[in-house]
Amino acid sequence: MSIPRLYLDQPLAAGQEVPATPGQAHYLGSVMRRGPGDAVVLFNGRDGEWQARIAGLRKDRCSLLPETRSRPQEAPAESRLLVAALKRDALEWVVEKATELGIGLIQPVLTRRSVTGKVNRDRLAAIAQEAAEQSERLTLPLVAEAAPLHAILAAWDGTPLLVGAERDGAPPLAQVVARLRGTGALPPSPATTWAWLVGPEGGFERAELDALRRHPFVSTVGLGPRILRAETAAIAGLAVLQALAGDWTADPVRSIG
Repeated sequence: MSIPRLYLDQPLAAGQEVPATPGQAHYLGSVMRRGPGDAVVLFNGRDGEWQARIAGLRKDRCSLLPETRSRPQEAPAESRLLVAALKRDALEWVVEKATELGIGLIQPVLTRRSVTGKVNRDRLAAIAQEAAEQSERLTLPLVAEAAPLHAILAAWDGTPLLVGAERDGAPPLAQVVARLRGTGALPPSPATTWAWLVGPEGGFERAELDALRRHPFVSTVGLGPRILRAETAAIAGLAVLQALAGDWTADPVRSIG
């Protein structure tokens, strides 16, 4: 029988009871059919992962007792995903999968061809939390408020930004990463950060691509000979970047190096 794993936004320490949210109490009691004394796993993104037990459970009230820390806290992921505001189901799927892949920040972007101008950040954050609980992450990704592309570029901190431009004859993603490493823009260090930007269905408009290329931190890249849906391109690019970063090795890091 699987042990429920929950995120709690409060300190965790051995022997100190903490309350679950009403939703978590309902989940444990009514969905998972658990009761006092049953095992749970807890994390908060700061204090590592804890083996715990249900101390008390009644309807929408539940207290949990951390007992032993099973994993130390890992450093927050530095990688970022920027993705055009897609249709609701597609964007929610991207957030779920990006969380599973260990991405540190998810930024919905408003572009000229975005299919919607409204993004429910709270719902996306809830999806990210559930995905983190199920994928055994020790941190949650930050889900940012949707913002226009020009505003994001104006406030950018210089982190290398790789932009999917499959219709524009851009060089392959892995080739660009190798070039950036060679120039020192992506030094071989675990502290190195990177960001991946994917546009809407139909791609960026020419004026948007021109505006992107005017920034020295931007590199446009391709993802092979096929035209991908926006949500496919988002996750395919992340998978390639995470593999190049060493995230899928026995001793993973969260950056290109």
